[in-house]
Amino acid sequence: MRERGWEATAVLPERGDLADRLEQAGVDVVVLPLAVMRRRLLTPRGLARVAVASRQERGALAGLAYGARLVHSNTSVILGGGPAAAAAGVPHVVHVREIYAGAAGPLATRAWPLVRRRLESADARICVSGAVALQFDPAGTHVVHDGLVRLPDAQRADARLALGIPAGAFAVAILGRIADWKGQDVLARALAEPALSEIGAIGLVAGDAYPGEESQAPDLARLRDGLGLGERLRLLGFRADPDAVLAAADVVAVPSTRPDPFPNSALEALAAGRPVVAAGAGGLPELVRDGETGVLVAPGDQAALAQALRALADDPDRRARMGAAAAADARQRFSLDAMLDGVEAVYAELGVSSPTPR
Repeated sequence: MRERGWEATAVLPERGDLADRLEQAGVDVVVLPLAVMRRRLLTPRGLARVAVASRQERGALAGLAYGARLVHSNTSVILGGGPAAAAAGVPHVVHVREIYAGAAGPLATRAWPLVRRRLESADARICVSGAVALQFDPAGTHVVHDGLVRLPDAQRADARLALGIPAGAFAVAILGRIADWKGQDVLARALAEPALSEIGAIGLVAGDAYPGEESQAPDLARLRDGLGLGERLRLLGFRADPDAVLAAADVVAVPSTRPDPFPNSALEALAAGRPVVAAGAGGLPELVRDGETGVLVAPGDQAALAQALRALADDPDRRARMGAAAAADARQRFSLDAMLDGVEAVYAELGVSSPTPR
């Protein structure tokens, strides 16, 4: 931010890697027990809990907002930012990173209109994909795709050796939070399909369930054993080195069973030069150019996923062409500068211009 002339204060619900990275970038960090919105709280009772917590934090947030030119909230903390901005007399921008309707069952569907009204009360909404933007009134709604903060960098031979993957094996990776809709179980079932079992394809699952939501995640170890996959399904857990998993893989799968807003796992895979086989719903069709940088399949269709992966396993030249096209496309369309330009354009519409004109 300081490279563009902005002075920023970030308010986070807890310390972690993000806080350290922000401080290294010159951003002041304040830690407050914010009312964080999770999918599991998209119920009338959950929203009531978040609302109570939000009222408790408003005074502290309003104090931080005084003297600011703008308040920019993420949807995970949607309730406190608006009142803080109003108290300080500055515009409020909310960054929407979720597709809420139908995200967590019928109760969430009934609660969604309340959430939407709150989001639409902001002066502007920045949505990470067109699929996310479709939830809202077009007025005041903008699409700004996430950009690549860094480019993956790892050596394939070293990564495969470290993970114990034979040189000639076909490996498909899935990275990110393990959840009931992220499709890790779909990949497991695809590996059991004849198309992949007959070539001994290996699945690499990197990630863990979100703390407190383990019971909602699929039991992949039990599924692996039930399908007889053995070492063909490697459960790697959380990895601080996702680049190494990407480097070891031939293809990356993103088989989300519900519309995925704009998964960074797909963006990072494309930037790493890996073809992506993904569910053709949500923001994924905006990321993956079907037939050029990857393949889109029907959500939840394990047989279609297996067939798409087998076709790429059988054609290394096609994989290489797709991978090269994926890397070039990701760098061209999803650069960090393009994202920052988009965000600053929204600020400018609200009368808050960049301190450093570009």
